[in-house]
Amino acid sequence: MVFKRRDRRSPVQIASEFVYPKGGWTRAFHYVKHRVRRLPDSPERIARGVGAGVFTAFTPFYGLHFVVAALIGRLINGNILASLSGTFFGNPLTYVPIGVICLQTGHFILGGNFEKEETKGLMKNFVDALGDLKNNFLALFTDRVADWRGLAVFYDEVFFPYLVGGILPGLLAGAICYYLSLPLIRTYQQRRRDKIKAKFDEIKRLAETKPAVPQPNALGSDLGFKKDSSDV
Repeated sequence: MVFKRRDRRSPVQIASEFVYPKGGWTRAFHYVKHRVRRLPDSPERIARGVGAGVFTAFTPFYGLHFVVAALIGRLINGNILASLSGTFFGNPLTYVPIGVICLQTGHFILGGNFEKEETKGLMKNFVDALGDLKNNFLALFTDRVADWRGLAVFYDEVFFPYLVGGILPGLLAGAICYYLSLPLIRTYQQRRRDKIKAKFDEIKRLAETKPAVPQPNALGSDLGFKKDSSDV
């Protein structure tokens, strides 16, 4: 394959680079920022896509953030690639703070009691829930006994409060990122157009000032190849 990696990564390397990318999170952030600014689309659509991706980071659909971001970006007429890049806002360094904010807000809106212990094993709760969901799905085709009690508790205490509580902070964070990224993208695109125009103008100026090279006529008279009729 043309685009296949020469150095194949092991599962351990893939997992470690997900937690801490090669080159650090700062370099990864600047890479994503650079890719977003160079997207061939209007600044408004790109900024809407970024906002959709940031909002998606506040949803509890772990493992499906790309899909959710693409759907939301499509719904609000944003750039799909920008929405996928915007999900970078949710990463292993921000998942816990985002989870705390969403759970606190969700329990407050629903009138429930928020326990700080719920956020200590937040990712483990999601992993365990996915495991239970897989086992219950396999139970439909085997002789296993499906047990939905754990998923019911997870839904009532974690997932639904997270979903409800992530709406307001997600909208706020998405709107902030939209209004911050819009002028930056607009300025970058204008500067890039000016640089391209200046480069073409320079090429045109050099072409106009270049002295014309005399061209010989078809019979080669300017080179002295024309024979006199008396020599024949």
